[in-house]
Amino acid sequence: MLVSAWLLASLAMAAVPLAVLAMLTVLGALALPPALAAAAVVLLAAVVAAAWVQHDLSRLDAALDRVEAAGPVGAPAPGSQPALPPLARLARRIDRIARARARRADEVAAALRASDAMIELLPDPLIALDSARAARRGNAAARAAFGADIAAVLRHPLLREAIDRAWADSTPQTADLLLPVPVPREVHAAIIPFAAPLADGTRALLVLSDRSRERALDRMRADFVANASHELRTPLASLMGFVETLRGPAADDPPAQARFLAIMAEQAARMNRLIDDLLNLSRIELSEHTPPSAAIDLAALVARVLAGFELRLAERRQHLALDIAENLPKVTADADQMAQVLGNLVDNAIKYGREGGTVAVALQPAPAGVALSVRDDGPGIPRAHLPRLTERFYRVDKGRSRTAGGTGLGLAIVKHIVNRHRGRLTIDSTEGQGTTCAVWLPFAPES
Repeated sequence: MLVSAWLLASLAMAAVPLAVLAMLTVLGALALPPALAAAAVVLLAAVVAAAWVQHDLSRLDAALDRVEAAGPVGAPAPGSQPALPPLARLARRIDRIARARARRADEVAAALRASDAMIELLPDPLIALDSARAARRGNAAARAAFGADIAAVLRHPLLREAIDRAWADSTPQTADLLLPVPVPREVHAAIIPFAAPLADGTRALLVLSDRSRERALDRMRADFVANASHELRTPLASLMGFVETLRGPAADDPPAQARFLAIMAEQAARMNRLIDDLLNLSRIELSEHTPPSAAIDLAALVARVLAGFELRLAERRQHLALDIAENLPKVTADADQMAQVLGNLVDNAIKYGREGGTVAVALQPAPAGVALSVRDDGPGIPRAHLPRLTERFYRVDKGRSRTAGGTGLGLAIVKHIVNRHRGRLTIDSTEGQGTTCAVWLPFAPES
């Protein structure tokens, strides 16, 4: 194609001189040999000039290709500029335009990178929506908070209604969502639409602010007051009665005073345990929507926690049967909270198990995780009570629970800790044979 264009250009440039030479030869003004020699010179000059122009045009074409490709533009290489002055000026102008365009492209790219970095570092989850209401991308907070569940969040009926309103009115809209899985969360959604889609197809921004902690704080205050006032009423009444007795009829009765003071100390200790458990449960509920991130060796933790129960087991003449598998992978967990889970389960097994019996603790691999189980050989629990065992202050035998020093909050604490760890708690019991509490925890990602 380039050869054909070059030949045509050569013939076009030589056409007029050749026509004049032909006319002079026909009219007899110029002899044939000189005419042929002159025609050869004209053709040679036309070919050289056409080749020169073609070469310069090729350089201009290459420069325009670089501009069109919007790639990096450097200084022109030596000898790459056209030789003809008009074309050389045009080439220099093209190079200036290309460099200016490259600078602007670099500035735009830097601005986009800065914008993406700021969006990525925002503490609240942010999701870019396209015109089809689908997620184009999300920042790090969105990936950490929702992971693969972003599509499910976008299908929430209240959120879809808010997005529809934002599309219809072209104004920001909000919605308050209750997300039930993997743990209940209360999320405030804000949809900010753009007048027209951005260059990457983004039609609106969705900001999801987790309000679970704030709402949990409000509920924690209300629940603490309600629970404390209800559960503390009985021991406080007992203390007040004993104080009146010590002031009155037992004022001069040392044996009665000693007996009543021992009961008062027991009631005070029970109130202290109750307040500690209520505060502990409130703190756990406050962080339940935020999963732990540390990887721990559960086998080492189990051995360390069980060492603290030797005296309790000896007091009730109970035997500890331990079954821990070797080379268990690590689990994603909070070590302090998992120690509390195991401590509560073993404490219940000791308190409600048969005196002189066996408390069995097992740690075994399970599908995609590790299973921790604690079993006692006590009287067991009727099946009708099993679904309610993790409720606050729920007791199967209230008298026995209080006698054993229970507050009715141990399994509620275990349930909320397991929920925070995205695990599962199961309780199985057979009357006359004992109770088994099992906790499943997922493997740590690196495992």
